[in-house]
Amino acid sequence: MDLNLAGRRALVCGGSRGLGYACALDLAREGAEITLLARSADTLDAAADRIGGDTGHRPVTCVADLATPRGIEAALAACPAPDILVTNAGGPPSRGYEALTRDDWDNAFATTFLSAEALIRAIVPGMAARGWGRVVAITSVAVRQPVLDLDLSTAPRLALTGYIAGVARKVAAQGVTLNCVLPGPILTERVAELGPVADMLIAQVPMGRAGTPEEFAAACTFLCGQRSGFITGQSLLVDGGLCRTTF
Repeated sequence: MDLNLAGRRALVCGGSRGLGYACALDLAREGAEITLLARSADTLDAAADRIGGDTGHRPVTCVADLATPRGIEAALAACPAPDILVTNAGGPPSRGYEALTRDDWDNAFATTFLSAEALIRAIVPGMAARGWGRVVAITSVAVRQPVLDLDLSTAPRLALTGYIAGVARKVAAQGVTLNCVLPGPILTERVAELGPVADMLIAQVPMGRAGTPEEFAAACTFLCGQRSGFITGQSLLVDGGLCRTTF
């Protein structure tokens, strides 16, 4: 299936590892021109080298902490007019609600919600003016089905889901779509970090296994392509049936 992504400019956040890296690689394989963002120069350069070796086109890289205004400025300078934006933030630690502090919440919302909001506010008007654009926000299955002790992850992602849904309707007529992709347990470093929490989720997956980054990336790439143009404001579960809802 040709997704008509050749030559499209894609800004991928959190792209040095995990789901962000998988999405960047899959988009690059479809011919998109990638700008890769992460906070660590070493892991970012290594990821760009791997993508370049695989596709023959090494991504532009930008070291940036998107939880800060300076990081947002750096990202926009590296890729000022993307056709595709993939927002992604590493999940905070698993911790009981009783132990969470105001600083924990401030950091979680800055990293997960405010960073994505700032990029969308800066980038989407240009997409609308050009008549085409795709925004995909990587959130979590916890948005649909709360997971014990992941409140610090769930609440900012719920806020982002609501924000995406509203903006999507405002720019739909200009050829711009905004959607969320909700991963269940996918075999990344994040699953290893969660330990028993991840094991519990995997045990509940009807498919009897965790997903692969490649499977998740394929869903993200489809929503970034031309053929998904009538899908907007939606939250797509990629969870092997874990979330037991009808709608």
